[in-house]
Amino acid sequence: MENQTSSVFKILLVEDDEITNYITTTKLRNIGFENVDAVLNGELALEYLAKEQPNLIFLDVNMPVMDGFEFLDSEEVQNQYSDIPIVLLTSSSRPKDKEMASRYSNVIEYLEKPLNYEKMKKILLAINK
Repeated sequence: MENQTSSVFKILLVEDDEITNYITTTKLRNIGFENVDAVLNGELALEYLAKEQPNLIFLDVNMPVMDGFEFLDSEEVQNQYSDIPIVLLTSSSRPKDKEMASRYSNVIEYLEKPLNYEKMKKILLAINK
């Protein structure tokens, strides 16, 4: 992707699987998004957000310590970070999870794993105009 702003466009990946983090970070960098940080759960994501302001968050639903929905329900996300677009990532195909995701105004997409990188690229291109 040849958008000059993609290098300053910051992405936070919240995923408890380090291999998935490595693969996703590598794929994002390969399509032109150099500024990608990864944390292993929602609690660490809140600590990250206290210091950094990403343009987009990829958020896993099922994680230890604080899962994706607990993160979305947290007071900080509800009050301070509600303007950051979030893409939920899940290995669950449960309709209940998708329905719950639709309740959050900042959740812009719901992607099932394994991740479809073409779909991720389309989301990124749409946000990073």
